[in-house]
Amino acid sequence: MRYASITERLDGLGSGKWALHIAARQMAHDGVDVIQLTIGEPDLPPDQALLDECARAMYAGRTRYSNGRGEPGVVAALVEKYRKRRDDVTSANVLCFPGTQTALFTVMLGLVEKGDVVLTGDPLYATYEGVVASTGARLATVPLRAEQRFHLQAADLEKAITPNTRVLLLNNPHNPSGAVLSPREVAEIGEVCRKHDLWIVCDEVYEELIFDKAFASPFDDPELADRVIVVSSISKSHAAPGFRSGWAIGPAEFCERLLPVSETMLFGVQPFISDMTAMALSQDFDTAAVMRDNYWRRANIAREALEGSNAIAPLMPEGGMFILLDVSATGLSGEDFAWKLLKDKHVAVMPGNSFGVQARNFLRLSLTVPDEDLKIAMHRIATLGEELLPAAKRA
Repeated sequence: MRYASITERLDGLGSGKWALHIAARQMAHDGVDVIQLTIGEPDLPPDQALLDECARAMYAGRTRYSNGRGEPGVVAALVEKYRKRRDDVTSANVLCFPGTQTALFTVMLGLVEKGDVVLTGDPLYATYEGVVASTGARLATVPLRAEQRFHLQAADLEKAITPNTRVLLLNNPHNPSGAVLSPREVAEIGEVCRKHDLWIVCDEVYEELIFDKAFASPFDDPELADRVIVVSSISKSHAAPGFRSGWAIGPAEFCERLLPVSETMLFGVQPFISDMTAMALSQDFDTAAVMRDNYWRRANIAREALEGSNAIAPLMPEGGMFILLDVSATGLSGEDFAWKLLKDKHVAVMPGNSFGVQARNFLRLSLTVPDEDLKIAMHRIATLGEELLPAAKRA
């Protein structure tokens, strides 16, 4: 039988990047006690008030079809949220989707096609390759360097631009590194994109999980308003990944042109989840603050566990829910170290090369497990590092 070319473009860009995570889950299913530090799933539940609102709305009959743009309540809440950042935002700038991933897929489908190029930093979130490939466009990467804490540099971005480049996909705060761009860096990146007439698609799902820096975004610059699209959701900010509630905020013309694309794929999101999302965006909940404290404390647990180690060096995050560990001193790549760690020590982490070439010597650890579990995992990681370290490098 014949298949569409999209199946070939996406071959190898699906769950293959998560092979170690899948193997760890299977080991746990088989009864092995594995400490799993692979995926970024909040360990807190959503606030009880949000769960109650979702259930209330569902039992009140909010289970029928929605419209293509989004339920009025959640659209109004999103307008209010983004109007605090730029005062020209109206309902015409809003489109609702079931999660950031769907929003990003649809946005890219509306911006690029075969022959176009999308730029993003390397390392990058693992699904970006598939999102871009699905459109027929090509993903090209800009190196993010460890010595610059994986911050995108405007000069590097400009060097990577070609006549076919159409979009910069900017992830800030950044997964997997936890890098948070400064206002100066954001302004310089925005100037490059304006100079070369590029769209900027901002994945800002970790916006509320920044530790001790201010959040900056190209969206906040009125001079970039005609080229910036934000995608985000309540998955991280409100510990609600399973509810699949996200959005895109962009120029009114873009949203109008994208609406039929969205409606062709899915005609509206679930009204009862929209009501919950409207409450999440309109009221103050401490979920994000609790998670910020937890993740920063756990990042420091990881750092302290490696003090004095000549084998493994942590790169402290500036936001998000992960920490990167440099294992290059052991002589193993992140991939080889991660699989040996799973086999020998029963700790599951993500090898850095799942996120790109620049992270190939790193491990990505999720900070979404209890402190005691993380301490045990870090002891095992440190022990393996010392076991692998060449004798000449040992303290």
